[in-house]
Amino acid sequence: MAGRRSGRALMALVVLLAFLTGCGGRSAADSATADVQRLLDRRAAAVLDRDERAYERTGGGTDFAELRAVPVAAWSYRVTSVRRTGDTAIADAELRYRVAGYDRAPVTAGRTLRLGRDADGRWSVETDRPARRATQQLWDQGVVQLVRGRHALVLGAGQSGQALRDFADLADRAVPSVSDAWGTDWSRRVVVLVPKSVEGMAGLLGSPVSSYRGIAAVTTGETGAPARAPADRIIVNPDAFALLGGLGEQVVITHETTHVATRARTTAATPLWLSEGYADWVGYRAAGRTPVEAAPELSRAVREDRLPTALPDDEDFGFTGDASRLARSYESGWTACRLIADRWGESRLGEFYRAVGEHRQRAGAVQDALRKVLGTTPDAFTEDWRAYLRDQLG
Repeated sequence: MAGRRSGRALMALVVLLAFLTGCGGRSAADSATADVQRLLDRRAAAVLDRDERAYERTGGGTDFAELRAVPVAAWSYRVTSVRRTGDTAIADAELRYRVAGYDRAPVTAGRTLRLGRDADGRWSVETDRPARRATQQLWDQGVVQLVRGRHALVLGAGQSGQALRDFADLADRAVPSVSDAWGTDWSRRVVVLVPKSVEGMAGLLGSPVSSYRGIAAVTTGETGAPARAPADRIIVNPDAFALLGGLGEQVVITHETTHVATRARTTAATPLWLSEGYADWVGYRAAGRTPVEAAPELSRAVREDRLPTALPDDEDFGFTGDASRLARSYESGWTACRLIADRWGESRLGEFYRAVGEHRQRAGAVQDALRKVLGTTPDAFTEDWRAYLRDQLG
């Protein structure tokens, strides 16, 4: 009898819960999530159709004018959570978009949207911001302007049209230069983002401003990226870039473009001295600079009898470290690549780079590539490099 009474009580509780939650229908949270998803679907369609009125009917958060210039081939949202309080809600969503003609796969950006509901029960966007710990998008920093080059797409915020045209010209010269050195087995086009300031650069990268002061540009993208990965972005620090001369500007953009070209062959097995050194080698390849001019910090160390005993570790390339040490690290990688190009040939340098990246792990990658491609050993190569420094920089 006790068991039967418990069963009847349980059944009554189930019936009561079903009644309270809408007799087995969707909960209020589920309904709000579906409604918000439909709202963001309409918002995405408006962006793709370049329909400002339709976009504005979904609410605000981001002025349509701020992203009008971005040439998108895909734009969609996936709502991941909705926290509703009466007629307001906070929604987290994953934005996925592709830049037309450049991205082979979508870029993903976390967004947090605040929404309100009117008297007729319709939701609209009130604010649209980067999610917590997510990076900013360029349109979060103001109206985006667009300049197209032969090989580049330059997007800027808070920049003049002429400034963006200058960056497009730099990239248009960089792409053929990189292809001449590396080969044509890459997309041969780049996307350059130019924010208003170093603060804007840090926002796009999701890092502290202090990490990038004095750094003229960086390239995003994961090492060993597959063919379907989104195009890398070259992100410029306009504050530091303004301090460069014409040659320095070209070297920087060519360096970063080299990272775009070599991304798929740059893996966890590739040491930074090789990836950064190779990018510098391509950047300086046609610059007409002498080794002493291109490597002033390392030249000073050699003259002061402080010849390095080994190639730099990855940790030596940290942006927050000593500036002179960082410069010597880059210059060490460049001179090592220059030595390979001078002694074994430029094509062998590219072959060596690819061979290192094909290794499954860091351990043994350089050693195997030195033996198979260059016919030498790490110890012998290090001694050759040190002798090369004495000869070229002493």
